[in-house]
Amino acid sequence: MDPTNRGPEEHGYDDGGQAPRSRPPRDSLTPDFGQPAPALARTVQLVSGDSLLTVNPVDGSEIENCPPQERPGRPEKHPAADRAEIDRAARPAVPPGPSAPPLPLLERDEERERLVRLLARGRSVRLTGPAGSGRTALLDLVAEDCADLAPDGVVRLSGYRRTAGELLHDLFATVYKGPLCRPSHPELLDLVREIGAVVVLDDLEFGGSALDELLDATPECAFLLAATPDVPAPSSDSPLEEIFLGGLDRAGGLELLERAVGRVLTEDESNWAGDLWFESEGLPLRFVQAGALLRQRDQLRGDADSFDEFGIFQDAPVDAPFDAGDGHDVPLPSLAEAAAPAALLASRLSESARDTLRFAVALGGEVPHQAHLPALVGDTHADAALAELVSCALVTPVGSRYRLAAGVQTQLEAAGYADDADERAVTAAQHYAWWSGHPSVTPERVSGESDAVLAALAAVVPLTTPPAEDEESVAVELARQAAPAFAAGLQWGAWERALRSGSEAARLAGEVGDQAYFHHELGILALCSGQLDRARAELEASIGLRGALADKRGTVAGRRALALVADRSGATPPGGRTAAGEEVPDARHEESASPPGGVPSGFLSGYGAPRTSGETSTLVTHQAGAGPARKGGVKGRMVSGARRNLVAAGAGALLAAVLGTVVTLGATSDNSDNPPSEKVGVNPSASPGIDDGGLDADRAKKGSGDAPDDVPTPTDPGPDGTYGTADDPTPTRSDSPSDDPSGTKKPGKPTKSPSQTPTRTPTRTPSQTPPSSTPSNTPSTTPTPTPTPTPTETPSTSNSAGGPTSGDPTETTGSASDSSVI
Repeated sequence: MDPTNRGPEEHGYDDGGQAPRSRPPRDSLTPDFGQPAPALARTVQLVSGDSLLTVNPVDGSEIENCPPQERPGRPEKHPAADRAEIDRAARPAVPPGPSAPPLPLLERDEERERLVRLLARGRSVRLTGPAGSGRTALLDLVAEDCADLAPDGVVRLSGYRRTAGELLHDLFATVYKGPLCRPSHPELLDLVREIGAVVVLDDLEFGGSALDELLDATPECAFLLAATPDVPAPSSDSPLEEIFLGGLDRAGGLELLERAVGRVLTEDESNWAGDLWFESEGLPLRFVQAGALLRQRDQLRGDADSFDEFGIFQDAPVDAPFDAGDGHDVPLPSLAEAAAPAALLASRLSESARDTLRFAVALGGEVPHQAHLPALVGDTHADAALAELVSCALVTPVGSRYRLAAGVQTQLEAAGYADDADERAVTAAQHYAWWSGHPSVTPERVSGESDAVLAALAAVVPLTTPPAEDEESVAVELARQAAPAFAAGLQWGAWERALRSGSEAARLAGEVGDQAYFHHELGILALCSGQLDRARAELEASIGLRGALADKRGTVAGRRALALVADRSGATPPGGRTAAGEEVPDARHEESASPPGGVPSGFLSGYGAPRTSGETSTLVTHQAGAGPARKGGVKGRMVSGARRNLVAAGAGALLAAVLGTVVTLGATSDNSDNPPSEKVGVNPSASPGIDDGGLDADRAKKGSGDAPDDVPTPTDPGPDGTYGTADDPTPTRSDSPSDDPSGTKKPGKPTKSPSQTPTRTPTRTPSQTPPSSTPSNTPSTTPTPTPTPTPTETPSTSNSAGGPTSGDPTETTGSASDSSVI
C-alpha cells in the first residue's frame, strides 16, 4: 500500500462497495447542555414495631402492617470489637492541623475515685457542675476507669436536646444490631432491660419523672449523669447519688494556666492570674482561655523580636530573661478582656476561623462539621480552622460534635459577629439542602449532622416569604430533603422537628403541596408512635389539602394511612367503610321515638343492652316473668279482653320499631292466591352466600335448653316453601302448661289477622304469661281473614305479638332477609 496515494480499497470500495464500520464515538468529556434527567428518589424501607414503613420523599411515606416474613428476629448485641468502634464514633473527631497539648485534670482525684467506686457497686450518680467546670473531661477519665466493670462495657450518650424516649432508642442502637429497625415501646423496654453497662450520659437536660422513667427502664445499668445546676433535679425518691463539681482553688488555677501556656508565669502574669481566679470563681475553662491569650501574646512578641539566620541582630543577648523589656512588648490583657476573652481571641485567629465563628453564631452555637467548612467558608484549607478554635477553648465537644463554649455566643454577638447572621444562615441552609439530597450522602451521615441542619432550618424559617415564580423557599427545600433522611436514619426526634419547621415554612411561603406533604409525614410519625388521634387529624388535613390540589397519588397514600388508623383504633371510617374499603353491612342503626305513654315494663323487662353489629342480629320475643306485672309507661296493670289485645298489639309494633325491625306483609285479601313472600319485597340489602343460607350476620343460632342463646329453628317452610314468611308455623317451647288462655282455643281455627307481625321465640317460658296473640273471638279490621295452615300439634302458648291493628299496615324499609330472622 502506498501510504501517500491511497487505493480504492482503502476507501471501502473493494468489499462490495460498503464503507468500513465507523468507530464508536468517544464519551463526552463535558456534560450535555440539555436538561439533565432528574435523579431517582431515594426510598428506604424499615420496620417500626408491627408496621412496615416505606420512606418516600416524593408523595409521602407509606405504612402498612408488617408481614410476618418481613419481621426481623430478636436483635443480637454487638461484639467487643464493634463496641470499641462505636465508642470511638461517639467522641468528636480530632480536627486536622496543630493542636494544643493535652491538659491534666487537676484537683479532681477525689471525685474521680468516688465516682468509680459508686459505679463499681452498681450505683447511679448525678454529677452537677456549672458550664466550664470540666465535667466532660472528668467523665472521659471515669469512663476509661470503668471499661471492664460491666458485661456490655461503657456506653457514651449525649443528652443534648434528647428526651428520655430518644435516649432509650440511642441506647438500643448502641448495644444491639438493629439496622433499619425501630422497635415499639414494649419491645424497646424488653430489650434495654437486658443491657448491663455503665452508661456515661453528658449534658442531661431533664429530671423528675422523665429521669425516673429512664432509670426504671434499665435496671441493670449504672448511670453516670452530668448536668448543669439549672437542669430539673431528680425526684425525691430517686436512687441517684449527688456529687457537685466546683471550681479550682488559686494554686490549681495558676498551675493549669502554666500548663496551658507551656512555661513558668512571670510575676505580673501571676498577679493577673490571681485576679482572674477571683473573677471566674476558679472555672477551668477560663484558665484554658487565658492560657490561649498568653500564647498569642508570646507569638506576637516572638514575631517582633525574631531575627534572620544571617545574624542581623546577633548583638542581642542570647540568654536574656523572658520578662526583659524591649521596644516590642505586648501588654497583658485587661481583667475585662480576660473574663470575656472570645472577641480578643478571635481577632488573632485566621480569617477562616473567624468565618467559622460567624457561621456558628448564625446557627445558634452549632459548629458545622469540619468537612463542610471549605464549602461554607470558601477556603479549601478551612477545615484546619476547627483546630484553632479547639486550642483556644472557644468550642467544646458535645457528643460527637462541637459547639461554642459557654458564654462565647454572647461575647461574639457583642463584638459584631452576628451582623450578617441571616445571610450566613441562608447560605448554610442552601448548602445543607444540596448536601442532604445528594445521592452519595447516606441517611446516617445526615443524621450525624442533625443538630447543625436543624439549627440552620430554625434560623431560616422566620425569614421565609412567598418565593418568586422561578424560585423555591430555602427552608421548605431543606426540610423536604432532610426530613426523609432523618426518618431513614432512625433519628425520629430530629424527623419530627424538621417536619414541624417545614410545615411552618410551607405555610409562610404559601406552598400548599409542601404543607400537605408535611402534614402527611406528621400523621405517619404519629401512627408509628401510637398516637392515633393526632395521626387522624394530620392525615385528614393532608388529604384535604391534596384534594384541593387534585393530587391523586398523594391522596391515595393519605387514605391508605387513614384506613390503617381506623383499623387500629377499632373505629369505622366515615362513609360506612372498613379499612380495606368495603361497605359495612347493617351499619345503620334506626331507632324510633318512645310513645307518649311510655313503654310497658312487661315487654321491656327482658331486654338488655342493644346489640352491636358484630353480634348475631336474631331477635326473640321476650315474655314477662312470673309474678305481678310491674308498672311501666302504662298506668296500672294490663287487663284481659279487648284492652289487653290493643296493648299487646301496640307494644309489639313499638318493639319492632325500637329494634330496627319493621316488616311489610301487605295483606289485602284473604282470597289472594299470592303467597305472603310475594307481597313483601324480597330483594336483600346484601347478597346471601353461595349456599343460599342467608347472611352470616343475620343467621340464627341453633340450640336447646333454657340458655339465652338457644333459639329453636323452624323446620317447616309452609306452603310457599320459603322460610321466614307468614305462612310458616311458629316454633314454640313450653316446659310447663300455662294457666292463661291461649290465643287459639281450638285447633285448626284460623287466626283473623290481615297481617302477621314477625314472631319472636322466647328463651324461657314462664308459668304465667299475658296473652301475646289475638283471641279468635276478637273482631278484625279486615273483612276476610287469611287462612293459616293447621298445625298438627296445638301449642300451649302463642308467641305472636301481632294482633289486629287499626289503620293501615306499617310501612317499613327492611328487607326480606330481615323478616326471616327477626
